[in-house]
Amino acid sequence: MRVLLDQTLCAAHGDCVVAAPKIFDLDDDDDFARVLDENPPEDSRAEVELAVRVCPVGAITLQE
Repeated sequence: MRVLLDQTLCAAHGDCVVAAPKIFDLDDDDDFARVLDENPPEDSRAEVELAVRVCPVGAITLQE
């Protein structure tokens, strides 16, 4: 699984960080989310899928 974050859509709501704190963080410089691990382990799948669902602007996608 590969995590993709569209920075042009990101509005820094931070819901992804709450859902998957080991995978996402908010950048201190520009207040956008960033992906900490683009290829997280399979045991993180549920958290990443939750982050995709809760992102209010649809900026996160998964590739298999």
